Amino acid sequence: MPETGSTTRRRHRTVSWVVALSTIVLIFDGYDLVVYGTVLPTLLKDPSQLGAITPGQAGTLGSYALVGVLVGALAAGAFGDLIGRRRIMLINLVWFSIGMGATALTQSVAAFGIGRFFTGIGVGALVATVGPLVAEFAEPGRRNRLNAVVYSGVPAGGVLAALLALVLDDVAGWRGLFWIGALPIVLVLPLAWVKLPESPKWLASRGKTEQAAALAERTGIALPTAPAAPEGTARAGFPALASKELAWPTALLGLMGFAGLLLTYGLNTWLPQIMANNGYDKSYSLAFLLVLNLGAIVGGLAASLWADRAGAKRVVATTFVLAAVTLALLPLKLPLFVLMLAVAVAGIGTIGTQVLIYGMVSNYYPTRARAAGVAWCAGFGRIGGIVGPVVGGVLVGAGLGGTTAFYLFAAIAAGAAAVTLLVPRSHEETAQDAPVAATAAAAPRAV
Repeated sequence: MPETGSTTRRRHRTVSWVVALSTIVLIFDGYDLVVYGTVLPTLLKDPSQLGAITPGQAGTLGSYALVGVLVGALAAGAFGDLIGRRRIMLINLVWFSIGMGATALTQSVAAFGIGRFFTGIGVGALVATVGPLVAEFAEPGRRNRLNAVVYSGVPAGGVLAALLALVLDDVAGWRGLFWIGALPIVLVLPLAWVKLPESPKWLASRGKTEQAAALAERTGIALPTAPAAPEGTARAGFPALASKELAWPTALLGLMGFAGLLLTYGLNTWLPQIMANNGYDKSYSLAFLLVLNLGAIVGGLAASLWADRAGAKRVVATTFVLAAVTLALLPLKLPLFVLMLAVAVAGIGTIGTQVLIYGMVSNYYPTRARAAGVAWCAGFGRIGGIVGPVVGGVLVGAGLGGTTAFYLFAAIAAGAAAVTLLVPRSHEETAQDAPVAATAAAAPRAV
């Protein structure tokens, strides 16, 4: 049945709310990612804050949040395909906010680490949930760009953290910066409660056809034309990832997430300190962090438009190569302008690439396994995120500085590009090609 103007308006309104709320959620997640790196020089320099911290301890401390993210992402994958996207989002908005507020109150290194772990659980669950949510509301031809918009909230949050650290560090201190991260429970949760719908496609995949049809009518979101598999005939969630069809690509996508998050967390945690060790003062060091995340936002969005045309796999491989080249250039004595440009391109190749990976993974899996697939990529990837700060801390603590770290990160990016090219074409892509092509062909005749 042809789509009416009323249905189109409902769909656009629904998708706009889903994208806007998901983006805001990830802005706060990105803020949490970067805020630790912005306060790390203060915590290292001033033992009166939490106690004496060595560079090695600082790297380990930064990884506590990532262990929590791993737990949260895997939990969201286990339950997201069973209880729905909306419930996971609302629960973890509260969880994340409480964790940030609790961390701001800590008085010791151990308590700070516990607070970071607790907060990380909420971060992981949210990051693993927004991708499936957006993929199930977006039209096939716009999925990569809408996922890029949403996941660009992560580097946008990094920009926000760097800016607020520059402006408020002397006024609010590091505790004030963490209190800002607790605001979603006040600013975002009430809006999400009212405006964020459940996914009609998820309801249909669980055999709840009447609820799915009613919600599809209210939101304007089209349901799949093929009927849902009867309950119990198709594996859902993590068991589906172990199927013959999905096991190999799942392993490759997990390795891509591992590399992308190792680079993302390693650079966001240690770039300010490495640049400070190379002779740049605190303002310049934070400016590098700002440029890194701005490059990720602008470049990631531009790359997503290319991904909708050329395919995400080709684009992700290319941006990984960009990361390898620019990271190898950063240790060189470059003029400041050239160095800033290289940092921006490195942002595209690291943080921006991770944005594209989330979009690629969200669109790769069928609805019954989508939350588990994204959670696997985010969860296994967080192991890379845990390794990144620790490796940076070990290298800095050993007096090897940034040169060795940058060369190691460059090699990892080059290897990740090769892994990306091995990912097979998904059945979801193949199924979408015919209707998308048919729609494009029919459009001129409908005018």
